[in-house]
Amino acid sequence: MSVSACSLPYVIHILESIAACLTDGSYNRMVVLMQLAFNADQVFAALADATRRDVVLRALNGSEGVAELAGHYPMSFAAVQKHVAVLERAGLITKERTGRRKVVRTNIEALRMARGLLDQYEAMWRGRIDRMTDLIASSKEARP
Repeated sequence: MSVSACSLPYVIHILESIAACLTDGSYNRMVVLMQLAFNADQVFAALADATRRDVVLRALNGSEGVAELAGHYPMSFAAVQKHVAVLERAGLITKERTGRRKVVRTNIEALRMARGLLDQYEAMWRGRIDRMTDLIASSKEARP
């Protein structure tokens, strides 16, 4: 089962909550869900790179543009632009034109949804470990 399929009910719940905050309640759920789709594979692939994770952290305050971000890394401006594009396609950051600058901002909701998915997996694995621990303990007690 893919990561995206496993988390679909949770993602739909989050998206509906966001949509409810953004609208007056009379909206087409399918249109909102298509516009706000969360692709876990794309998000985690984007976060797999250390430079992109750093860009997400630096963009939390939303004060730097792409050119300023490029100054923090030992790579070309074009390379940083490509990292920013990957993050933008994944929905983790947004670029907003302010005059001649494109200011980069982190999308907090996308990070929350990724965290929620990780929390679900943590709970699932902790439950499995607890059941295995109980099984081992009961099998030791059953031995003569």
